[in-house]
Amino acid sequence: MPKVTRDDVARLAGTSTAVVSYVINNGPRPVAPATRERVLAAIKQLGYRPDRVAQAMASRRTDLIGLIVPDARQPFFAEMAHAVEQAASERGKMVLVGNSDYLDDREVHYLRAFLGMRVSGLILISQGPSENAAIEIDAWDARVVLLHERPEAIDDIAVVTDDIGGAQLATRHLLEHGYDYVACLGGTEVTPEVGDPVTDHVVGWRRAMQEAGKSTEGRLFQAPYNRYDAYTVALDLLAGPDRPPAIFCATDDQAIGVLRAARELRIDVPGKLAVAGFDDVKEAALADPPLTTVASDRQAMARAAVDAVLDDSLRVPGSRRERVRQFPSRLVVRASCGCG
Repeated sequence: MPKVTRDDVARLAGTSTAVVSYVINNGPRPVAPATRERVLAAIKQLGYRPDRVAQAMASRRTDLIGLIVPDARQPFFAEMAHAVEQAASERGKMVLVGNSDYLDDREVHYLRAFLGMRVSGLILISQGPSENAAIEIDAWDARVVLLHERPEAIDDIAVVTDDIGGAQLATRHLLEHGYDYVACLGGTEVTPEVGDPVTDHVVGWRRAMQEAGKSTEGRLFQAPYNRYDAYTVALDLLAGPDRPPAIFCATDDQAIGVLRAARELRIDVPGKLAVAGFDDVKEAALADPPLTTVASDRQAMARAAVDAVLDDSLRVPGSRRERVRQFPSRLVVRASCGCG
């Protein structure tokens, strides 16, 4: 059976091959609704399947968006990746996902691989300074949007949440319960890196404590972002002589690890220990007790990132469009803080 071509579709629809291309590619020129319907009907009748490889070679770009995350096993990044995939699908794109594992060389590896595949754009969630990534992006003159974090080394479009403000909300709420102070479980190290969410969470905690006239000295503890290692850190902290009355965790995954440690040590939450997290992953509502946390609109952030990476007007020199879009944070109150 002979292969159906774009010429066949155009002939049956009574239009030109250029118009057929505009319908298939959803642009760059608009097509009248009636004409679009005729083309789509002809495609269906003939069983036409566009040659995506040929299209990519002609346009030097594919229908793919690259997404690099630190660790898709962590609930926050898994939920964010899913939101990006949904938003990309709405725009007729597919998503390739790579895990950097918090390693600069792996991040650069995926940057090179995805850009070499001629992706339509790349969304980068980077947990480090990313100086090598910045060099790579400049070398490729790539379409890149930063999501969740804006590393100082990369001056590109970013979609973020109000991390400092959100951490202040959570810490203030714990203090309003009358606890003497609130300890903080930060990351493995706190750096002055601009735009790092965990560092910003620590900054927000410090500001809320200082506003309340509370000292932060000796009350910041380092822990990996995941629940398993945070659980180990929490066991030592909660079993010690200076157990804090309340803990704000930089991530929900850490907070879930703290709740597990408290349960093993038979420490009642929130009776003897209050806990709050940040991210509002779905599991937070099912924690025992349900976790008070800070939420942002991940669906809207993902949609904004996909729109930005596909929006040519943002890349016009001297464009007045916003380079950083910040979404608000909101406090989600559940039982772990002492409410309810």
